Amino acid sequence: MSAPRILAVGTASPPRRFSQEEVFRLAGYTSPRILNIFLNSDIDYRHFYIDPSTFTPNETADELNARYLRGAMETGCRAVEACLHSAGLTPRDVDMFAVASCTGYVCPDVGSRMIGHMKFRDDVERAPLIGLGCAGALPALQRVWDYAAARPGRIALMLAVEICSASYYIDDELETVVGNAICGDGAAALLISTEAKGAARYPQVIDFQTYLDPAQLDKVGFEQKEGKLRIILALEIRDLAAPLIERSLETLLKRNGLGREDIRFWVAHPGGRKVIQSVQEKLGLSDEQVQFSKDIYRNFGNMSSATVVFVLEEVARRGNPRPGDLGVMIALGPGMAAETALLRW
Repeated sequence: MSAPRILAVGTASPPRRFSQEEVFRLAGYTSPRILNIFLNSDIDYRHFYIDPSTFTPNETADELNARYLRGAMETGCRAVEACLHSAGLTPRDVDMFAVASCTGYVCPDVGSRMIGHMKFRDDVERAPLIGLGCAGALPALQRVWDYAAARPGRIALMLAVEICSASYYIDDELETVVGNAICGDGAAALLISTEAKGAARYPQVIDFQTYLDPAQLDKVGFEQKEGKLRIILALEIRDLAAPLIERSLETLLKRNGLGREDIRFWVAHPGGRKVIQSVQEKLGLSDEQVQFSKDIYRNFGNMSSATVVFVLEEVARRGNPRPGDLGVMIALGPGMAAETALLRW
């Protein structure tokens, strides 16, 4: 039996796009020092699920979580619709639905709410994955991959949806400012199955590898402060990221009899300007090999778990993958965890 293949990808962003200067003002900042951080982030634009005519930076915890739910439902549904339309399928064709999200909490979860709203079958299986941060798409991909591999012919759908603007805590602490300067809103969905038909625009997923360093558990994530989510983004991340990723990557490649020189596409989550630079230098990647990640980061910012799927779509759209090409998906998140997946077109 062949490994499950990605059948389609769909991405969606809130309709309103903002420059860094606009986000700086919307957040209520006035310090030239903070403006300099925003403008030197290597980001041009980000999308937010907000209406600037009514938005105020002092939203209550209840208002933030309500906006998260509205944004996750609207943006997530559009990503799922785009993905299913691309594959010529409907929600009723989906056998399993996994949703990764970390920027808000609701019960029932976002996926369960979408099932009725989008008219999935009433026997669709569910798998919510919460609290995995920027790395969330890869454990979610592994969950739907496991399902598709164990049940040949069935179709699994994965959604990563984040409304990062609903987890903005406004203060002048450096890690908060940096998070507010780089994080944006977005959603990405993909379908996977062993039953692949049509042109192979997207790859098979061959293998996965995780590397966890619990000693760094406190370096990235969210804390609850005044009932709101406040980002934890330690400065050490830029130095920790590349070694963690390297540990995961080396195990993945060795197990599959490969070296870095065999990989054509590096589908890397762009966590931030300095993180990208550190990973590029540590892994010995060229500017061309990280260009797709940098392009997504420049035009959308860090959309947490959804971002790496945006990069995959960019590779499929502009990278001209050929049969036999290999790729590696890479994401880093709370845990502290490095997640990698081996792809083959």
